[in-house]
Amino acid sequence: MSTSTSQILGFLVSNLGLVGCIAATEMDMWGIQDLYENPVTSVFQYHGLWRSCTRQSSGFTECRPYYASLRLPAMLQAVRALMIVGIVLGAIGLLVSIFALKCIRIGSMEDSAKANMTLTSGIMFIISGLCAIAGVSVFANMLVTDFWMSTANMYTGMGGMVQTIQNRYTFGSALFVGWVAGGLTLIGGVMMCIACRGLMPEETNYKGVSYHAQSHNVSYKPGGFKASTGLGSNTKNKRIYNGAAHVEDEMQPHPSKYDYV
Repeated sequence: MSTSTSQILGFLVSNLGLVGCIAATEMDMWGIQDLYENPVTSVFQYHGLWRSCTRQSSGFTECRPYYASLRLPAMLQAVRALMIVGIVLGAIGLLVSIFALKCIRIGSMEDSAKANMTLTSGIMFIISGLCAIAGVSVFANMLVTDFWMSTANMYTGMGGMVQTIQNRYTFGSALFVGWVAGGLTLIGGVMMCIACRGLMPEETNYKGVSYHAQSHNVSYKPGGFKASTGLGSNTKNKRIYNGAAHVEDEMQPHPSKYDYV
């Protein structure tokens, strides 16, 4: 899979998951009433994160929001916080991923900057998906715990006679929407992180070149000093000190008749 394809697919899958997280948070059917052993079937109750609803057999539905937030269970408030944090992180990752797309050029933005933005958005999508999955799983655990506690309290007395009738709630459609949406957001974030590696510019390897100073091979000649002069030519003096030859070039122009004026 090419880098552009992986990035675009990750972008689309993450956006689809983010939309699903928002829809699951707004839905009311997180927990629905279990009618298996309930003799009263004319009233159907269900509740979500923000309100509880009652639907009658006539089709009339009445919903009441949770007014007193401080009276709500701590786990329900934790689920709210997880879903809101997941949506906020997903929205920020969406904005960053738009500018990180390879098919969109903004000024003279380099590929390394797009790679960093792609990685950032991918990490945000991953955290967003984990928050959504964690929030839905916590709520599902609450439903399972309350279901079995209600079942145990229903059957009391001698001979397993039913003494009380309590409403039991089971999984609603919002839970499945939240699980799927969180998984899609997580998968999209992983694909964005994989696409980041292909967007990084290739490192240029420069071969090292060693520098060697130029050496003057001067043959030793007895005689100590040898000088040669010529009209209009440069004078080259070769001096030998302690058996080692050193060459010094001295530029001496020939005097002309105008120098004596």
